[in-house]
Amino acid sequence: MTAIWAIARASLKAILRSPSAVIFSIFFPLVFILVFGFIGNSSGPVYRIALTKGCDTANPVLDSLKQLNNIRIVKYQDSASLESDLVKGRITGVIDIRKVGDAASKSDYQVYFHATTASADKFATFLPLLENTLTRIDRNRFQGIKTTGTVEPVIRQVRKYRTIDFILPGQLGFSMLSAGVFGVAFLFFNLRQQLVIKRFFATPVSKAAIILGEGLSRVIFQLITAVVIIGMGYFAFDFTLVNGWQTFAEIMVLSFIALLVFMGFGFIVSGLAKNESSIPPLANIVTLPQFLLAGTFFSIEAFPSWLQPLCRILPLTYFNDAMRKISFEGAGLLDCWPQIGVLIIWGIIVYLAAIKIFRWE
Repeated sequence: MTAIWAIARASLKAILRSPSAVIFSIFFPLVFILVFGFIGNSSGPVYRIALTKGCDTANPVLDSLKQLNNIRIVKYQDSASLESDLVKGRITGVIDIRKVGDAASKSDYQVYFHATTASADKFATFLPLLENTLTRIDRNRFQGIKTTGTVEPVIRQVRKYRTIDFILPGQLGFSMLSAGVFGVAFLFFNLRQQLVIKRFFATPVSKAAIILGEGLSRVIFQLITAVVIIGMGYFAFDFTLVNGWQTFAEIMVLSFIALLVFMGFGFIVSGLAKNESSIPPLANIVTLPQFLLAGTFFSIEAFPSWLQPLCRILPLTYFNDAMRKISFEGAGLLDCWPQIGVLIIWGIIVYLAAIKIFRWE
């Protein structure tokens, strides 16, 4: 028993001193619990609703909708911007509430709901919510004798929004961030450990050439991976490429920029790592928050409002946003200059840090 206890105590100390064991066993489960707990405590999907210019705004229907936490009333300066967002699926729909002038009618208001098939993922659940809201108002006002309003949905057929149009950009970003951080970190750490870099230094090869050569191989491989992922999504699941080959080419350029930024994180992790077992915890500190909070698997609007600003500073968020705008909405690279600009700023910050931290030996 003395021997067993001594071995168990020594082994426990070794486990607690291992960053990998502590982070993978305690930290990660807690992070997942917190993230999915925030989503589970939310009141459902967030619906962005616009109102028509002639909409009646002084009525119990609109007052009740405004009280719901997951309803966002958005305003537009002109009808062209409203129409553009409606066709692209950026808003759930447009509501037009009209007071019924006929005194004999059983309804006080007529509620028109205009939407397009581009927002089919949202209006399919919003319409039952709207009906339930009217039922709740009727129960409080008329006890079922009369109804406050009736809903008339008007759904316009445009480009259909599929689940793959949201999922695939997130999965592509997931793949590139993982490859950029884990791949580069393990690669350069192993090159140092195996004295390969030391042998490079014995040749007339510059440090820049070493990094560019190794980095170029990673970029080429990961771009091939991106082609496979997009091809599978397009041919097997009807992933939307609005402008065909032009959209595909713009996605490749965007992926190239994002890969360069993500690889910078890998150089930082490689420089910070003291041994091989410390790479996974350091790499996951960089990647895990972005996997969960950057709109990879679900919209960041599902999170509490106080958490969303953090989501909106992560580089993967801007890649996912730009990717979805280019692939589904038909935006060009110039239209995505805010997202690309933030990625470039992240790249400058990351590589300045990498220059200070990266170690050759």
